[in-house]
Amino acid sequence: MRRVQFIELHEQPWFPSSLRADVTDALQFGFNLLHAYEPIAPLLQNVIDSSVNGSNATQSIVDMCSGGGGPWLDLARQLRCRDTEEDSAGLQVWLTDKYPNLEAFQSVSALSDHHITFYPEPVDAMKVPGALKGLRTMFTSFHHFSPEDARAILQNAVDAGESIGIFEATKRAPSTIGLIFVGILLMFLHTPRIRPFRWSRLLWTYLIPVIPLVLLFDGVVSCLRTYRPQELREMVEKLKPPSCQYQWEIGELAGGKMPVTYLIGYPKVSLAYLMKP
Repeated sequence: MRRVQFIELHEQPWFPSSLRADVTDALQFGFNLLHAYEPIAPLLQNVIDSSVNGSNATQSIVDMCSGGGGPWLDLARQLRCRDTEEDSAGLQVWLTDKYPNLEAFQSVSALSDHHITFYPEPVDAMKVPGALKGLRTMFTSFHHFSPEDARAILQNAVDAGESIGIFEATKRAPSTIGLIFVGILLMFLHTPRIRPFRWSRLLWTYLIPVIPLVLLFDGVVSCLRTYRPQELREMVEKLKPPSCQYQWEIGELAGGKMPVTYLIGYPKVSLAYLMKP
């Protein structure tokens, strides 16, 4: 199955912002319901350990293309900052997006006791503001970008000397596309549970099913756009120096309800810190 570069409706500038918020909230709820990214916690912990430089116990994470908030409410509870006994209390997660869903971000931040915060201005993943420093992450969003733009995201992290973790629960496979149809059916059952609650979501789900149709279309397109591990390796090989000074790990985890493709990169020099007693 060849990759296609096609549009997803909810990421278009002309798509109504209120509907975009409803769509991203529904996507977020679905991934959390399935605990889709639970298997990657050990991988992410390794990146955190290899990224910290020892000068500060606080480790910052900049999540890009966060949509409805990313998987951070669950993940943050499983992670710890190296050299601190406070577990996730030492981690500061920043949610960012080109079209920030501020209501969802505020809700996630409040539920996390503000260990998860957000950047209120639009953030381009290819040109992350210098003020946002720390491990960069992307969940189920890297496939939105063309090969050139996807490579620019990685190059921007390398040029800034930041670690990066890419995680995709979608896959170019008939089985994963089949799960999209099942997920749409489940959405009709669970929509009233999605938070923050909005009457508009019920309208655009049950009376005029715009949200299910957008999710179905965009979900299938997401699968068809997702990069395979070999394509990610080829992308990394085309990065300009100092990418050669980075440790890259690319593969697929199949231990959870959905397989997760991952790409992780971090400066090799930071590995020396791991050897310290």
